[in-house]
Formats: sequence, C-alpha cells, structure tokens
Amino acid sequence: MNILLELFVVTFRVLWAFVLAAAKWLVRPKEKSVAGQVCLITGAGSGLGRLFALEFARRRALLVLNEETAGMVRHIYREIAEAAPRVAGDGEKDTLPHCSLQVYTYTCDVGKRENVYTTAERVRKEVGEVSVLVNNAGVVSGHHLLECPDELIERTMMVNCHAHFWTTKAFLPKMLEMNHGHIVTVASSLGLFSTAGVEDYCASKFGAVGFHESLSHELKAAEKDGIKTTLVCPYLVDTGMFRGCRIRKEIEPFLPPLKPEYCVKQAMRAILTDQPMICTPRLMYMVTFMKSILPFEAVVCMYRFLGADKCMYPFIAQRKQATNNNEAKNGI
Repeated sequence: MNILLELFVVTFRVLWAFVLAAAKWLVRPKEKSVAGQVCLITGAGSGLGRLFALEFARRRALLVLNEETAGMVRHIYREIAEAAPRVAGDGEKDTLPHCSLQVYTYTCDVGKRENVYTTAERVRKEVGEVSVLVNNAGVVSGHHLLECPDELIERTMMVNCHAHFWTTKAFLPKMLEMNHGHIVTVASSLGLFSTAGVEDYCASKFGAVGFHESLSHELKAAEKDGIKTTLVCPYLVDTGMFRGCRIRKEIEPFLPPLKPEYCVKQAMRAILTDQPMICTPRLMYMVTFMKSILPFEAVVCMYRFLGADKCMYPFIAQRKQATNNNEAKNGI
C-alpha cells in the first residue's frame, strides 16, 4: 500500500512540475538580485564570457575574471556610481554602497588542476567566497580526429570538461555550508547532439553536460535547495569560434548563427530566475527530443537534409588553411 501511495505522490508531483513549467511560460518569474555577490567567470576575456561579465556588472555583482575585460567592467561600475545620486533622488533604496563595487583580476589556466586550486585559494583570501560560478571557458582544436594531435585533444577535454570539476570542487564546499550559491555550466547544443569532424569538442561538451546534470542530482539528493544550477546550451553562436561553419543554404535563413548578445541575455534571464536549463533557440529542445526517439539512420537522414552532417567541414578547412599560411610565413 505504501508503494501505491508513493506512486500517487510522485505522479502528482510530476504533473505539478508540468503545471509550474507552463506557468513560467505565461508569467515571467521575478529575477533575483546578485548585487554584492562574488561572481567568478572563466573564459571572460572575450566572446560569451565577456558579455556575461558585463551583464553581471550591470547587476552590481563583484566580478572575478581576467584583466582583458576588467576595464569594461570598471566603466560600468563608474556609470552606476555616477547615476547613484539620481537613483537616490527617486527614492529607490540603495542596497549596496557603490564604492564597494570592485572587479578582481587573476590569470589562471583552468586546464591545469593545481593552477585552479591555487588561484581559488587566493580568491577566497583576497575577495571572499564565490556565490556565482560561471564555467564558461572553452576551446576547439579544429581538426579531424585522425589529423588532430593528441595534446590538442587532451587540451580540449581539460578546458571544456575537466576544468568544471576543479572549479566546482574549489568553491562548492562553502556553498554547501551556507546552502547558497549558483553554478552555471556554459555547454553547447553539441553537448546534446553531435556532428562530424569535431569529435573532441563534442565529447568535451557531452562530458560537461553529464557532469552538470549529475551535480544537480547530487545537490537535490543532499536537499541543498539553496544552491541553484543552470545549464546553458546554445546553438552556433557568432563569436568567431566556429567561423566558416555552414548548414544547407536554404535552411540558413531560418537557423542563422546566434548573436552573442541575444544568447547571453537569454541565459541571464534563465540564471536570474533559477531556470535549470536553457537551450537557444527553442528549436534545440525539439532537435534533442527527436534525436532521443528516432532511429539512428533517421537522425542521419535528418542531418543530411539540414546539411548538419558536414557543417563543420568548411570551418576545419579554414582552420587548416590558416595554419598552413602561418607556417609558411614563419618559414616552417
């Protein structure tokens, strides 16, 4: 009888989860405040990482990142400080002294475990405990498997996947103690479904997704509901990382590369409303679902129709050409 009662409760909770999910589509949840919280972003020197840093800075978080983006963050902090008198004049309560807004810069190779742990210890001593961890750093080799040097494969796995373990192990203990924090994993749609020619990148992103999902389940099992997790899986983003990647030309107008600003704004909305996962655009949810239920040969047919089966080949060819040109210039 107990198992029947539990089954009823589980069924009710599953249905209720659908109701809550539908409600969030209709009524936008209120965004939480990150003002005054320490936010560490890996790979913030350019691309999505830089845009994440600027978005968190506008929300008055204390940023920990590299020097390349620090100047932009300081500029935003100055704008906030200059606007402070006007805000106060409107009667809005000032919850964080503007003079306390700071950006802290560190140089760290996230692919090297000891480097991560050493830098993390410095951050804790010099800044404080990290409340928001954004694992964003990523690299791609741009070689077919049999042409890719082993050290580049290892580098991709270290930066895109293993680094998530090191950074999380460094900052999660205090989050668990306080039952407060947020861990963001910036993965990729290629962590949900793959394509040809970028085996190392796909494997690393699949690993990051698996790590994130398992970590989320572990936090739930430990009943640490104060620690939130968000998995970010965008489609191809126009940051130059995969320059040359092309799908079928008739399909491209309907599925163009994402603007980085749009991708980050969607991800920020998900983070600040404690959304567990965000795929951009929403079509990626459907592609992931179809990949899960269709026979493999059907998936292959779909890929070929879309031109997604060899979409990375032009990118790899451009990388190879650029490498050959550099070698020729250097007389190698």
